[in-house]
Amino acid sequence: MVPWGKDNVILVRPDITYAEEIKSYREEMLLADSSMDGTGVLKRTENPLEWLNYNKLRENPKTTPEDRVPATQFVLTDTESKRIYGMIQVRHHLNEYLRNFAGNIGYSVRPTERRKGYAIKMLKLALNYCREELHLDKVLVSCLVENEPSRRTILACGGVFEEKVYEHIEGVWLEKYWIIL
Repeated sequence: MVPWGKDNVILVRPDITYAEEIKSYREEMLLADSSMDGTGVLKRTENPLEWLNYNKLRENPKTTPEDRVPATQFVLTDTESKRIYGMIQVRHHLNEYLRNFAGNIGYSVRPTERRKGYAIKMLKLALNYCREELHLDKVLVSCLVENEPSRRTILACGGVFEEKVYEHIEGVWLEKYWIIL
């Protein structure tokens, strides 16, 4: 497991050692009725081991479900305490749905850790991963129209507005941004 980042707050692929923190993160997000963007199936997966196994399957194109694309799940954590501050999922390429709505990257920060700069740090580290490991030259990131903190995060990381779209499944308006790597 190679971490992304140079100080004590890094991106890592979560493993069994994060099981209690994964559980804690999920509970805090559910209690706050918070969006769990960038967590894959965590919202509907109580058992951290099941979630970890699903994430492992998503990394391999051969074991990725047909309606999905390969993705890498990261957590933003502290190397000393192993507290999870946020989660971010990087989708390796775009299918039609991702191109039209969700993008290459989804992320969230646990409610008690918001407004501390973690989202920007996490997105910047994920962009490095996209450039260095996936060899992407640009990524698409979307946010809800009313999510001003996410918009500011995307803009701080170089996002360039493309368009506003209506996503009919969830019934929400999204803003789409491209970030050149």
